[in-house]
Formats: sequence, structure tokens, C-alpha cells
Amino acid sequence: MIYATAIVPVNPEGETKLTREQVWSGLQLKARDARLFLPPGLCTRCDVMEESSTHFVREATIGGVDLREIITFEPQSKVTFFQATGPREGAIINELFEDEAGALQLRFYCYLGLRGKQPNGPEEQAEQTQFDSDNGYKAALLSTLKRTRELLAEGRL
Repeated sequence: MIYATAIVPVNPEGETKLTREQVWSGLQLKARDARLFLPPGLCTRCDVMEESSTHFVREATIGGVDLREIITFEPQSKVTFFQATGPREGAIINELFEDEAGALQLRFYCYLGLRGKQPNGPEEQAEQTQFDSDNGYKAALLSTLKRTRELLAEGRL
């Protein structure tokens, strides 16, 4: 089982201040079209296939791998990506919250397994190491906030 978590402040010193609503809009946009938030060429397809009042289903090709995700929202708070098909199974969560001092924070956490691989085997251990590294999900959170600021500055958010 892979478990990873990372938390970053939404409004660190020196950055354009983002409101909860602006970050929430960015998270929703990222869920609908990951291509806008991932490095160029990493996500080559991202399509919403089904939609209801409680969730939507997207199919994407990320890093050459096809996947299908069921995505749910807790308004202004949480986006959960359930891995329906692809190499991983489990859930990836992006959560927006205020810490004890009232500062807005963005947290990533996941509970995942790798389909068809030995639990806690070398593949899962390698993935755990990647998630926990400086290039893992903490970097993804920082790039999400950076891209949200860029889209806001461009008037696209």
C-alpha cells in the first residue's frame, strides 16, 4: 500500500494572494483538464466522459498510460480522484483547508496500490519513494498553485 501526503501554504510570502474561491476554481479546472496543469506533453488526452450532480468520470492519457477516474467534489474543500482503471487503484485527494492560525493550506494525500503488483513489493516501494521525494506530490501542489496564479493573471480563471 502506498500512502503519501504533502501540505503547502497557499499564500507564501512574496506570492500573489489567492482566495479559497480562486484555488477551488483552479482545482476544479485541473480535475476537468489536467493538460492545463501538467508539464507540456505529459497529459495528451483528458476528457470528461460522464457527468452527474455528484461526480464525473474522466479518461486521460498521462505519461503514455491510459486511465479512467471517478472524480467527486466536496465544494470549496476537497477533490477526490478514484482510480477506476490504470496502473493504480485507490484514491488521490486534494484538500483545501485552513490551519490553526487561519492560513489557507493545500494538502495532497493518497492511498494507492498498484494493480497486478506484489503488495509492498519493489514497484510499490519505488512509487512510494517517488511520491515522498522533492519531485513528488509536494512539487505537484506547488505547480498547481503556480498555474492557478498564471491562469488568474491571464483572466482564464
